[in-house]
Amino acid sequence: MNELASRPLLPEDHPSEDHPSEDHLGEDHLGKRARVYGSEKAILVAIQTPGSKVDESLRELTALASTAGIPTLLEVVQNRTRPDPSFFIGKGKVTEVKAAAHELGADVVIFDHKLSPAQARNLEEKMKTKVIDRAQLIMDIFAQRATTKEAKLQVELAQLRYLLPRLRGWGNALSRLGGGIGTRGPGETKLELDRNKINRRIHTLEDRLVKARGERELRSKKRRTGPLPLIALVGYTNSGKSTLLNRLCSADVLVEDKLFATLTTTVRRGKIGTSQWALFVDTVGFIRKLPHQLIPAFASTLEMVRDADLILHVVDSSRPSCSEDYEAVIDTLDHEVFTGSDQQRPPLIDVLNKIDLTSQEDMDTEAFHKPVLISASSGENMDVLLARIQETLSQGKSDVSLLLPYSMTQELHNLSQRERVTICGYTKEGIEIAATLSKEDLMRLVSKGGRISPSVAVTQEGS
Repeated sequence: MNELASRPLLPEDHPSEDHPSEDHLGEDHLGKRARVYGSEKAILVAIQTPGSKVDESLRELTALASTAGIPTLLEVVQNRTRPDPSFFIGKGKVTEVKAAAHELGADVVIFDHKLSPAQARNLEEKMKTKVIDRAQLIMDIFAQRATTKEAKLQVELAQLRYLLPRLRGWGNALSRLGGGIGTRGPGETKLELDRNKINRRIHTLEDRLVKARGERELRSKKRRTGPLPLIALVGYTNSGKSTLLNRLCSADVLVEDKLFATLTTTVRRGKIGTSQWALFVDTVGFIRKLPHQLIPAFASTLEMVRDADLILHVVDSSRPSCSEDYEAVIDTLDHEVFTGSDQQRPPLIDVLNKIDLTSQEDMDTEAFHKPVLISASSGENMDVLLARIQETLSQGKSDVSLLLPYSMTQELHNLSQRERVTICGYTKEGIEIAATLSKEDLMRLVSKGGRISPSVAVTQEGS
């Protein structure tokens, strides 16, 4: 085996494009996203601790592996009160998994839990097979599917920071194991020399992200001053957010029956009333046990949610674990999006989706707050959802009559797109309107030359 085949390529290497199996890690060191090279087969491993729901977690891990292009050959579960500090599972179970991997021809063993660097190294040495954990698998999916410049940088940075402490003692094992799942991104290097190169790469990524954040903050400022309300669709991955966006906005956003089908923030304009419009944002789906290192890769999604006037929390009502999915999203919103923020969470509507796939008698709606039951796929109850959106956006607003000078025609046009506005007549002085406005909108119109009708002014004084 030549030198290039037995070790990962480094930035100074310049391999031929005719040998993708040898150059994909070199691509990652150069900051490019990796391509998928062939297919590996996996054994999934989990432990059942008292009170844990390992079956649902393993189903999700199988779906994650499938999303990454990895078929599952076997699932192994061990009952334990706590993880083994050296191998996570017991030594006997390690021997059992090693034998199964050899017999079935498995290329990788995926643990449904976060492994410490020591546990991962010990397992690699014992099994002589590549071992990754759930966090690495999720990061690998992001590495495959991220499309925006900032998301790619954030994912690579997350991978590098996660794998850096795992380099020690892995040189020989990783050179034997090769590339593939869990090593797309940075992955295999030769200890200290490569550790220094990875640290330099981390600093380079951090510098690039500072610039990317500045550009994103500028876009965020423009959104906040825009004329239309912003409605964010959040929810567990694969809950139907993209399908709902397509239904609300007559859009053509990609819809796949895969976890993390959407990794880029998509904004579309949709009608919520006779003449009212809003901007709908399709965000990245959340998931339990999301690696904390990947939270910055959600930066654009998190900012969209912070800037939103309303949140639609989309829940897949056909999943047995829908209430747990719901709590996982709420927990992420509370601890990752609005934690430490002076801003209060916007109003939130619980939207139970996919009612066409389950009977309403089987739904446990008690876990949700006044949910709206819909099918984004068939369009059932969309009128109910739109009415609820209008009602929620109108909370805290009051009906007023105004006289706007003709110089405020553009202001009136912008206002009519996001609020209920009725033109009552035209006079020499301007346009008479009736509208439902927030206090902030009313004061802004008055400051620009609008006048409140005397009848309304008297009502306000007496109220």
